[in-house]
Amino acid sequence: MSTLALRTRSTPGPAIAGPLLRGPLPAWAALFLNVLPFQGTSVVPVPHSLGQALAQGAVLLALVLALLANPGMVIRPNVFLTLLTLMAVLALMVGVHNEFPVGSSYRAGRLVLFVLVLWLLTPWWGRPDLPLLRAHLLCLKVILASVWFGAAVGPGPAFAAEGRLTGVVWPIPAPQVAHYSSILLGCTVVLWFCGLVGGRGTALTVVAAGAALVATHTRTALLALTVALVLAAASLFLGSARVRRTIAVVVLGGLTVWTVFSPFIVSWLARGQSTEDLAQLTGRTKVWAAIAARQTTLLQELFGTGLGNKSFDGLAIDSNWVATHVELGRVGVAIVVAFLLVIFLVAWTRPAGPRRAIAIFIVAYCVGASFTETGLGDASPYLLDLVVAASLLAVPPGLARRTSFERAVVRPARRTVI
Repeated sequence: MSTLALRTRSTPGPAIAGPLLRGPLPAWAALFLNVLPFQGTSVVPVPHSLGQALAQGAVLLALVLALLANPGMVIRPNVFLTLLTLMAVLALMVGVHNEFPVGSSYRAGRLVLFVLVLWLLTPWWGRPDLPLLRAHLLCLKVILASVWFGAAVGPGPAFAAEGRLTGVVWPIPAPQVAHYSSILLGCTVVLWFCGLVGGRGTALTVVAAGAALVATHTRTALLALTVALVLAAASLFLGSARVRRTIAVVVLGGLTVWTVFSPFIVSWLARGQSTEDLAQLTGRTKVWAAIAARQTTLLQELFGTGLGNKSFDGLAIDSNWVATHVELGRVGVAIVVAFLLVIFLVAWTRPAGPRRAIAIFIVAYCVGASFTETGLGDASPYLLDLVVAASLLAVPPGLARRTSFERAVVRPARRTVI
């Protein structure tokens, strides 16, 4: 955040903030670590069991840090987190009746703690200095820096997965690297559209995140990023000359690049796969068909079988909607649809600006990625993305405390909306 608007000193924390930690960044970073599973090999000599323990235990650290920042346990009620709480309770109830109740209940318990930490961070929702967005982008930058550092010190392991960039300092699969790069790139571009970040910082971030996205060869993330940025830019189109000029340049540049390099682009998108592989979404549709053909009871159809490792017969499901239907049933799918609609509809009612544009970008990206990625039905980076989007759309705390009569009669003081 390099402009004056985001470099200014953060306004004082909420009245309930404790003396040790007044901001959400430490707890947010711990939540991020919690959703970074240690799966794979690392160039750092860390035992696999220790890496997993660090990731899974980070939710307890996040809870402690959130309590230090919010010792009064003051919360701001909102529909989005209420729906997340309902999903966590559903997962806990179903997990008890799972074929493997210990593992399923353990995952559900971690989800409950995850949501509890999110409730403790609600006093920072809607604040003008955007603390959750700033914390989120900082975590994404640290992760991306670790990925490139790993690629520099260990290029062999970093590109061992079919030539796709992966994290090797902390093991991160290529699709997740693409996810982090896309969210960082898209949010930075939207902030630049609104004049809230400088050109140099934006260029550096776009180059680093864009190069990582291309190096991962992840088509879903690229498509979701493109669609989400188009929708975010459309929400700013009428009020921003910079957006209109940028769109014109991108369209002309894109047509030129496609005309000259279309064979290379098509080859990159195909990734050496046959037409049959592309039609089956790299084998995903076979797993989905097997899940659709399985025999289930009425209760399993409605409430699922409990949280698991997002696989079926040892094969990754790779679809949020199919995985959520398996684990939480039709009720779980309905809850996910509900909280996505809540964010989108609230964004639709907000005035045009960076808050609305970033929220639209995040929701559109998560929806686009959800068809071949999992995460919306469990503690994941995707839920953290959506929490940031919801926090941007929340009414500022000071304005929320005013009565409706005061808001109607008293003219609000002039303030910068970022």
